[in-house]
Amino acid sequence: MTNPDNMKPVDDVEAAATTEKTPETTPASGTSAFSAITQRWKREDLIKKASPISRALALLFSLLAFIIMVSNKHGYGRNFDDYEEYRYVLAIAIISTLYTAWQTFVHFSKKEFFERRTSMLIDFSGDQIVAYLLISAASSAIPLTNRFREGQDNVFTDSAASAISMAIFAFVALALSALFSGYKLSTHSFI
Repeated sequence: MTNPDNMKPVDDVEAAATTEKTPETTPASGTSAFSAITQRWKREDLIKKASPISRALALLFSLLAFIIMVSNKHGYGRNFDDYEEYRYVLAIAIISTLYTAWQTFVHFSKKEFFERRTSMLIDFSGDQIVAYLLISAASSAIPLTNRFREGQDNVFTDSAASAISMAIFAFVALALSALFSGYKLSTHSFI
């Protein structure tokens, strides 16, 4: 072997000494394989705990968005059902509440209503669709609320703003749930 800098031959003893100084864990030693397995178990345990928590939070926030928007009736011109943007927020909050309530029930009942693969696909696609609908509803109602706040700030606009923010929080919780569902789907073996 030669050294490219000064073209002197390198002894085999020196080359062996440099490779022996760096500690390597081989699969035969089992140290790296064991740590990889325990890290995967910890990650899967975290996913198992975090997924139902994110669904429960999405249920809570979408239910709050629904309740706040339904109770937003304060007289002539100050009813949520006079404006289609607020009706859209209400409709999506109802859909989100029903979806997350069903998913939470399925998780905590531990019953298999569908085949495992189908259930995982429904979780993944349903989380993404409902999360998109929530952020779409919130983004459609924000300009109307901002226009109302320019004129005056009252209970009607405060209620609308709080319902919109609950829809955004529900979106964040469902987006996290979609990430967890995607991870479960990608690591599951379908063979």
